Amino acid sequence: MTGVPADDPGSQRVTGPDRYHLLLLSGGRPVQHGWWGSEEVARDKFRRWVGEYGAMPGARVTLTDEETGAVLAAWPDQP
Repeated sequence: MTGVPADDPGSQRVTGPDRYHLLLLSGGRPVQHGWWGSEEVARDKFRRWVGEYGAMPGARVTLTDEETGAVLAAWPDQP
């Protein structure tokens, strides 16, 4: 699945087959979400989002395993 704007009604997924959730925040507010079933694909998207959106004021990108609740990657390292 590709990323969708955070204000898209379909972006607030509670359950589904896609395990890995990518979230882009700016100034503490959600800007974009994405869900993928493959960790490898999700990690690739994480790197791309950091490159594409990392210069956005207050940007923060997190990759979470929705099944375990573990944060797999976060940028920047400190919130």
